[in-house]
Amino acid sequence: MSLNVISLDTPTLGDRGYIAHDGKTALVVDPQRDIDRVEQVLSENNLTLGAVVETHMHNDYVSGGLVLSQNYQATYITSAEDPVAFKRTAAHDLDEFAIGNFGIQALHTPGHTFTHLSYVLHDESGKPIGIFTGGSLLHGSTGRPDLLGDSFAAELARLQHGSAHRVTELLEESTPIYPTHGFGSFCAATSTSGTSSTVKDEKLRNPALLLPVEQFITQTLAGLDDFPAYYKHMRPRNHAGAAPIDLSELSRLSTDELLKTIASDTWVVDLRDKEQWAKGHLAGTVNFGVSGSFATYLGWLFPYEKELVLISDQAEQIALAQRELVRIGIDRPKASFLGDVKTIGGIVPTPLVQFKDVPAILSDSSIRVLDVRRNSEREASHIANSTHIPLHELAERMSELPTDKTFWVHCAGAYRASIAASIIQNAGFNVVLINEPYEKVFTVPDLPLVKGVTDHGPAAPSDAAESKKS
Repeated sequence: MSLNVISLDTPTLGDRGYIAHDGKTALVVDPQRDIDRVEQVLSENNLTLGAVVETHMHNDYVSGGLVLSQNYQATYITSAEDPVAFKRTAAHDLDEFAIGNFGIQALHTPGHTFTHLSYVLHDESGKPIGIFTGGSLLHGSTGRPDLLGDSFAAELARLQHGSAHRVTELLEESTPIYPTHGFGSFCAATSTSGTSSTVKDEKLRNPALLLPVEQFITQTLAGLDDFPAYYKHMRPRNHAGAAPIDLSELSRLSTDELLKTIASDTWVVDLRDKEQWAKGHLAGTVNFGVSGSFATYLGWLFPYEKELVLISDQAEQIALAQRELVRIGIDRPKASFLGDVKTIGGIVPTPLVQFKDVPAILSDSSIRVLDVRRNSEREASHIANSTHIPLHELAERMSELPTDKTFWVHCAGAYRASIAASIIQNAGFNVVLINEPYEKVFTVPDLPLVKGVTDHGPAAPSDAAESKKS
């Protein structure tokens, strides 16, 4: 009987979990916390859950593996070297586990973490037919080696190089690679490519397999950029074992309760798309459109010790936000508001422009272009004399913004820029949102660009001088 591998994608976090089954018994690999997605597949295919396996203690999301295994009384397999606080089946290098008519074999592949395991998928005859590589060997990349701290990064990069070679030397070239991270995840050391891969593909394109070890280490470490601050909360939660989630409807605030909440120390998040937000929003709220990389960027900026309220004119957006939030360990926002905020009064608009409008304002001393992309994006190309403060540093660096300027804000796709615009506007600045992908700058012939120049400072020299004046 042939084996089927079903992927469960979570594109907002850049992750994939997997369900492998033989038509009767299923293995689940690296499940997200909202396990109802897994349960639906099991039910639709009339499958018995035989085992749940974790490739590692994840840094970018809270796993649903423990609860899933408990719900179905299935075997829960994690690395024997991970000091977890719950009962599990401990896996060591080369251990084998039978699941229905097929099986898996653990393979120690350190690099993303020290205890990382990949799992070779065997058919009923014992033939390897795939490998779940978690955060080790990715499509055209590897897992980043610095999530446990910079002091371990070089050592883990060296181990990652060895792990990549171990995997590809062990398996036939036709063997499919099934990674958990990649697909836009900050857990990848470099950008990944493609939606499928084999051992042969990786031998042709993966830096870990093409570069000598020292060059790979140097190149990998040099290419690392910042990763979301919420990651620090994930591994402890996964070691402790996450509890079941509650996705039932949040309590709804009245208009008066919402206004009082905005005036308090609570984070009030407007979930509407940036275009709707720009037409009119309540002062003091922050825009994180739930249709974008919501969990990644809210988790990056949100102080986990504070309370959170979600607002939208669509109940579906609030429900989706709840689902996204439990994946990063924000279990239950305080409340929600459902309704059209434009009926409340005191609405603030934000002007929208395009990059073709930028050249005309560059000589206006009262306007500054603010780039909120990460350092690596800035280095590749940026608008000359623009101010640069990465979004995740903005709250701590607001004092660097001259108070007498209007800021035209942009990022790579306008999602982060809308978040930044709401933060800056709440601080009393005049803001304009450049509502276009950055790639459009290359179609504006009179827009001056700087390419391939390292610029980690808060601004170009002229902007720094303006900051000092104010």
